[in-house]
Amino acid sequence: MTDNIRPSLYQAGYECGVINKIGLDKINQVTVAGKCCESGDILITDTDIMEIQSGDILITTSTGAYGYSMSSNYNKIPKPAVVFVKDGKSKLICKRQSYKDLISLEL
Repeated sequence: MTDNIRPSLYQAGYECGVINKIGLDKINQVTVAGKCCESGDILITDTDIMEIQSGDILITTSTGAYGYSMSSNYNKIPKPAVVFVKDGKSKLICKRQSYKDLISLEL
């Protein structure tokens, strides 16, 4: 919900993958949920994916400009980094928000 509210609001569909395991067989069917512990915090339902282990990096592709612009700090969750990928090259275009960033305006 905080990273991408669009699936909850509009039933927008996305695909995901494990960045460090691209090319491996997709052997598990999973539902990808967010970290808010809310019934609407479901990002992707019943998708096939590689074996996932602690430390793996899950990516959602083609989220576009709206994903970040609609993100929030609900439950004091910092916003994620944004990486632009084109022609096999990646570029960090927005840094991950730290907890210090999150509370910097509070008195």
